Amino acid sequence: MGTIIDPAPGEHVAMLRKARGWTQTQLSDRASVSTSLLSKIEVGDRALTPEVAAALGRAFGTSMADVLGRASVAADDEQLLAQLRSAMRDYDMPDPQAAPENRVTAGLQTADRFRDAADVAALIILLPGLLRSATTYAHTANTPQAWSALADVYSTVYWLAARHRWMDMAELAVTRQRWAVEQQPNPVAEAFSSRDRAGTYLNFGDVERGLVVVDRAIAAVQSAPLGAADRDLAVGILNLRGMTLAGRLQDKAEGKREAQRHIDSAWRAARSFPRDIDAHGLTFGPRNTFTHVLATQVDLGRPRDALALTDDLGQALEGLPPTRVAPTRINAARAQLDLGDRDGALENLSHAFDAAPRWPASTPWAAKYCVSWPPCTAAPTPN
Repeated sequence: MGTIIDPAPGEHVAMLRKARGWTQTQLSDRASVSTSLLSKIEVGDRALTPEVAAALGRAFGTSMADVLGRASVAADDEQLLAQLRSAMRDYDMPDPQAAPENRVTAGLQTADRFRDAADVAALIILLPGLLRSATTYAHTANTPQAWSALADVYSTVYWLAARHRWMDMAELAVTRQRWAVEQQPNPVAEAFSSRDRAGTYLNFGDVERGLVVVDRAIAAVQSAPLGAADRDLAVGILNLRGMTLAGRLQDKAEGKREAQRHIDSAWRAARSFPRDIDAHGLTFGPRNTFTHVLATQVDLGRPRDALALTDDLGQALEGLPPTRVAPTRINAARAQLDLGDRDGALENLSHAFDAAPRWPASTPWAAKYCVSWPPCTAAPTPN
């Protein structure tokens, strides 16, 4: 995707601060954020978390999304985004020509591969046509499976939008996702949609309400007529979101209690799966639970507990997609930095860089992005 090089989030904060003529001390006082942390954020030594971004937004008198800054796109990609937004507007307008189930299935499989590889350039080409096909298929078939497939497409739209901080599109995507799963009873798909809805609260720094969404969804799953495996899958995927939210609570004592509750439940659910499984574009099982627990322990200020989860991080991450390997390596590096192990942190950051998804510049654009997706026939030249 021809994404323009935008200022880093911390640099963007500094720009907003200087535009108001404020010093770092003045901003930190208004936002109730330490000057030391603000200084590190502005120079890129610390990540700008949604919670801090929300606090800075209140101080600036603007939205958290404006503080984070929206990722810009090149002019050629604006047309692709316009096509995606148009397909989202037409959520209740199926095409006159039928969309075969196998086309939608193939498109979802391709979208999952692109998502695992964080191949946003491919997704932005794929999604408008896939969304229209899935919309037509859902309206025509009118089965729980068909509506669930449409919800899965909206989940991928949410992932793409949240990644680029297009918060309006992200919120619309989860609203459409919830609408789709409510057309026919499907408790598992509803749980996955709640997981994404809770993610919008996480993105806006409102972790308390995000936890409410998760807990309500878990209660609904536990009372639904489901088999043990489906129940564990739905509860487990919600627990992963719950522990992430809990790790971001400002009250760390409460965060530890809430996180441990979700961690314990996630491990119990993971026992039903000898290995990780893919469902609705997401992954659940023992190894993905491990990566979430490690990240949560780091967020809670427990670096030793995080690093004690495994003696061989490489083996623990073997076979996981780059979108999970790279962040876990970074989280391990955060824990090592907290313990003063700069050499170990540098090694993990090097592994994270190596794991980060990329593709050869020589790969033909259309050949790469249009595999298994017949409607994708007019891919643009990459920027």
